[in-house]
Amino acid sequence: MKRRELGAGLAALALSAPLARRARAQGNWPAQPVRIVVPFPAGGTADSVPRIVAEGLRALWRQPVIIDNRPGAAGNIGTAHVAGAEPDGYTLLAAPPPPLAINQHLYARLNFDPTGLRPIVIMGTSPNVVEVSTKLEVRNLRELIDLAKAKPGGINAANQGMGTTSHLTAAMFEAAAGVEFNHVPYNGTAPALNDLVAGHVDLFFDNLSSSLSFHQSGATRILAICQAERAPQLPDVPTVSELALPGFSAIAWYAIMAPRGTPDAVIQAVNRDAVSVIQQPEVQKRFVEQAVKPVGNSPEEAAAFITAESRLWGEAVRRTGLRL
Repeated sequence: MKRRELGAGLAALALSAPLARRARAQGNWPAQPVRIVVPFPAGGTADSVPRIVAEGLRALWRQPVIIDNRPGAAGNIGTAHVAGAEPDGYTLLAAPPPPLAINQHLYARLNFDPTGLRPIVIMGTSPNVVEVSTKLEVRNLRELIDLAKAKPGGINAANQGMGTTSHLTAAMFEAAAGVEFNHVPYNGTAPALNDLVAGHVDLFFDNLSSSLSFHQSGATRILAICQAERAPQLPDVPTVSELALPGFSAIAWYAIMAPRGTPDAVIQAVNRDAVSVIQQPEVQKRFVEQAVKPVGNSPEEAAAFITAESRLWGEAVRRTGLRL
C-alpha cells in the first residue's frame, strides 16, 4: 500500500513540475533572457522593426533580449520552432504576414497551426506600393491600368517569389482592375528591385520601406500607395483607392506572438512593455524613418487584425489558384 502511495506521489510530483516552473515564471517574469525569433534573414524590415523594440525591452526588463533569425520556407521554419517552444514567455515570435496570415492558405500542410499562436501586439505597418520602371511609359496609375488592358499579359510584374505579399498584391490588383500581368518571380526583394531599376521588368508591388529610397533617387517611380491613407514619407503620392480602386489595401505588418498556452499574465506583461517602447518618441521616429507606421495595440486588437488579414490574403491566394 505504501509503495503504491509513493508511486502516486512521485507521479503527481512529475506532473506538477512543469506547472510549478510556469508559476515561478509568471511570478518574477522575466527572470532570464528572452529570445525573439524572426523567421526571416537579418537586414530587412521584418528584422529591423523587432530589433528596435528589443532594444527598449532590454532596458525595461534588465535582461538580454536576443533576436534569433531562423529563416526558411517563407517563415515557416522559425515559426514552427516558436510554436513548439515552452509557453513560458521566454521564446517569442516577431513576424510579418506570411507565416501568420498567408502560408496556411498556400501550403497543403504546415508543421504548426498559426491560429494556435497567441497574438501579443502589432508593432507597426508598412504599405505596399505600385512601383514601375522609369523605362515604362506611364506616369500615373490610370495610364498603367489602360496599358495593361490594352496589352493583356504584356506588362512584366516582378515579385519576391510565388506566394509572397508582392505576388498576391499583384493578383489582388489584377482582380480589382480587370487586368492581367506576366508574373516574374525572384528570390527576394533585392534582385527584383535591381531588375526593375535596369528596366528588365516593368512593375513591382513592393513594400514602401524597401522601395522608398529608389523612388526618392529617381531610380524607380512609385505611382500609388496600397493603403487607405497617403504615406507621410510621400505626401504627394496618392493611394490606389483614391485614384482608381476604392477600398484597395495591401500592407505589411509586424507582430509579436507567443506559443499556445503562454499565461495571460505574461501576454499582458509583454504587451504593456512593448507598447510603452513603441510609444517612445525616438522609437516612433526610427519606425517612420523606415516607412513603418507605429501601432502598439492590445492582444485582442492584434488577434482581430490578424484574423481579418488572413481572410484578405486567403482570398488573394484563392484567386491565383496557387498551392505549394
